[in-house]
Amino acid sequence: MRRHGENVCAEGGMRNAEKRKEKDGETEENAMSEEYAVKRPDGPVRWSVEVPGSNSMTNRALLLAALSDGSVRLDGVLFSEDTGHFLRALQDLGFPVEVREDRKQVVVRGCAGVIPEKTGEIYVGSAGTAARFLTAMLGFSDGMYTVQASEQMKRRPMGPLFELLEAAGAAVTYMEKEMCLPVCIRGSAPVKEAGPLELKLDISQSTQFLSALLLISPLAGSGLRIHITSDKADGSYIRITRKMMEDFGVFVSFDGRNYEISGRAVYHRTQYTVEPDMSAACYFYAAAAVTGGRVLVRHVHMDNTQGDLKFLGVLEQMGCTVEETGEGIVVCGPHGGTLRGLCVNMNDFSDQALTLAAIAPFADGPVRIEGIGHIRRQESDRIHAIAAELHRIGIRCDEEPEAVTIYPGAPHGGVIETYDDHRVAMAFSLTGLRADGIRIAGPECCAKTFKDYFTILDRLCGEQNLYPGKEKCNV
Repeated sequence: MRRHGENVCAEGGMRNAEKRKEKDGETEENAMSEEYAVKRPDGPVRWSVEVPGSNSMTNRALLLAALSDGSVRLDGVLFSEDTGHFLRALQDLGFPVEVREDRKQVVVRGCAGVIPEKTGEIYVGSAGTAARFLTAMLGFSDGMYTVQASEQMKRRPMGPLFELLEAAGAAVTYMEKEMCLPVCIRGSAPVKEAGPLELKLDISQSTQFLSALLLISPLAGSGLRIHITSDKADGSYIRITRKMMEDFGVFVSFDGRNYEISGRAVYHRTQYTVEPDMSAACYFYAAAAVTGGRVLVRHVHMDNTQGDLKFLGVLEQMGCTVEETGEGIVVCGPHGGTLRGLCVNMNDFSDQALTLAAIAPFADGPVRIEGIGHIRRQESDRIHAIAAELHRIGIRCDEEPEAVTIYPGAPHGGVIETYDDHRVAMAFSLTGLRADGIRIAGPECCAKTFKDYFTILDRLCGEQNLYPGKEKCNV
């Protein structure tokens, strides 16, 4: 039953959320307080760099560990705003969590699908994974909880997940806007079904809705069957979810339209290592491309399971060379950083649409990026951000509902508005590696997933010849 305005959860939720937002520094007034001036290198870069653990895999691993039947040590953990919100939420729900940030480790004592605290409040900030995954878990619980979020997250889609949770028996109270956070939620447990719980889901807005249901499927004791109603029925992040579930001992069957998890499934694992973040690595690979340089990202290899690995294929089409070494993947850009134009559908690795758009002005022909309509509903309207910020620095860009076309040109200096979106900030820093006078407004938004990005970039640009590798490159 859908309800609006009637708070069935603990009193004081809104006051506690405001205190948490002030503590985390997420008030609107301080959201854009600085600028970062990109240092243009003197020539092709020669960099060797490491990137932190994957944001999306860290939060998946935290949830899998919490639902497991014993203690799990996670290695290679990313510590960022997003993962910090996830960790604090687990602690607020009573899960025993030991944080060893200096060793990039977290130990979670799983409670076999039981949430220790039966009432409470969590704050997910702007973390889409925390918002979708934890809300799904609470929806199948035997307790009653408040889920608070940042202003940014309040604007992002949640409706399909709420509809499914209500169909499964949860009671959702919308505290502000219908189908949006914040909410109060009373879980549906215990679920009493003769067979698998059957649900229908449209994932055209976000595949995180499906990942959320798959991850918490052991809470549906008799099993879960999800029929996908949208044209898109699979995706790179869904495949990551399925692979990680299998690593924790739970298997998902998929026939091209339906996902099914058997009853009495239990997560079990004692140790899990999070992969380096391929999304973060791609910014440095793009730096090699746009400057005609050479970049090694250590510990990133071709067996990386993240969808953004496909971005390396795009760079190859644009004239780069890609080579795997014992230390990691090396990308070498074309001579002079002159890239080839192309048309590419990036639906399955859309986090790199901004990265490609930022280096597209330096191609010898138009760059068209298709299949990305869903990125309008992420941390910002990313299609509009691409068009607006390229126009701001003098580059022609045609904006369409689900695509952009960027034309060759010579960007001039300017201040890039980032819309409090970490990917806008990191992507447009690449433009500044070839164009003078590029400044990034509010670089602190990168703390969402890669808090040291601009510190690392600043060091690399100040000491641009940091890699003595001898791969067959142009420099």
